[in-house]
Amino acid sequence: MLSKFQIENFKNFEEKLELDLTETKHYKFNENCIVNGIANKALIYGHNGSGKSNLGYAIFDLISHLTTKSIDRERYANYLNAQSKKEVATFYYEFIFGESTLAYTYTKTNMMELVSEKVEIDGHVYAHIDRNVSTAIEINASGAETLKRDMEDSKISIVSYIANNAILDKSDLANQTFYAFLNFVENMLFFRSLDDGNTYMGHMKGASVIDEDIIQHGNVKEFETFLNSMGIACQLDVEKLGNSSSIVFVMGNKKIPFFEIASSGTRSLALLYFWYQRMEKSGIKFVFIDEFDAFYHYELSKNIVAVLKKLDIQVLLTTHNTSLITNELLRPDCYFLIGNNKIKALSALTSKELREAHNIEKMYKANSFAI
Repeated sequence: MLSKFQIENFKNFEEKLELDLTETKHYKFNENCIVNGIANKALIYGHNGSGKSNLGYAIFDLISHLTTKSIDRERYANYLNAQSKKEVATFYYEFIFGESTLAYTYTKTNMMELVSEKVEIDGHVYAHIDRNVSTAIEINASGAETLKRDMEDSKISIVSYIANNAILDKSDLANQTFYAFLNFVENMLFFRSLDDGNTYMGHMKGASVIDEDIIQHGNVKEFETFLNSMGIACQLDVEKLGNSSSIVFVMGNKKIPFFEIASSGTRSLALLYFWYQRMEKSGIKFVFIDEFDAFYHYELSKNIVAVLKKLDIQVLLTTHNTSLITNELLRPDCYFLIGNNKIKALSALTSKELREAHNIEKMYKANSFAI
C-alpha cells in the first residue's frame, strides 16, 4: 500500500507537501478503514484551487515512466510551479509490502524527462542514478550483477531498465518487494467524471465504450441491480444496433438507449460501475477518484462510499460534500484537509480528543480543523 507521498515544485505545490497515510489513531470504530496502520480508505477536502486534483495527478505521475498504461498528457501541461526557480519537480513515494518498506524518489523537468531516481528497500539503496552527476547506475539487486551500468543518453527509468533486462532472484526479499512495487504501480487507477468528460489514467490502455464493456463482461443484470441499489429504479436490457450492442432502459413496451436519457448522475454511476467491475476482479491495488460525487445526491454519495469501503483495495476520494464527514462512515484519521501547501487528517488538526459520538461535520464547518 501507499503509506506516504511527497511532492515539490509540481503545479500549485511550490513547497514540499506531504500526504502521510500512517498518521492514524487508535479509534475503535470503522477499523476496517485502516490496514496495518495505514489509511486504506480516505476522503480529501479543500477549497477550490487548493490542489485536490493536482494531488491526484502528482501521485499518478510515476505511471508515465514506469508503465505503458493510459496517461492524460493534457493534465501535465504547466508541469513545474510557475513561481519557483527550481528546475525540477521532486516526487517521493513510500510503500509498505508485507514487512518491507520501499521508497521511490525521482526528479523530473517535465512529464517524460527523468533527471534522477532512487529506489530504497528497507533503508538500503537498491538502485540509483543522478544524470546531473553521472549516467552510471548504482544497482544492488540480486540477479542484476551483469547488467550494463552506463545508461549513456537513454532517458528510460532505471526501474523499468532493471525490470525488463535482469533475471532477478525471486527468492531474494528485496527483489520480492521490488516486484510487489511494480505490480502495485501497474494496477493503480485514477478516474473522474465532470462536465469536461470522463478521464482515466493507469491500469489499462485504450478506450472502451461503457455499455458495450458491461455487456461483454456479462454484467448487465448486475449493473441493473447496482443502479436499483443506488436508488435509480430501472429495468435494463440489451439491444442489437447494427454491428454493436447497447444497454437500453425498458419502459413498458419501449426500449430507449441508456445514454440517450440517462441523467448526469446516472451516467456517472455507469462510469463508476465500469471501473467497479475491475476493482472487484482485475487486481486493482489503488484507486483515486477525483470529485467522485460531483453529480450525486448526498445520500447516493454515502452509498458509494459504503460500497467502496468493502473492497480490498486502497481508495482515495476527493469531494466537497461535507455530509460525508461522519464517524458512521469513516473516522477522523481518514478525512483529510488540503490547503496552504499542507494536507493533514482531521485527527491531526485538533488537540481535542475526538470520539465516535462527536459530530465532526459540525466541527469542520465551525473551522475546528483549520489547516
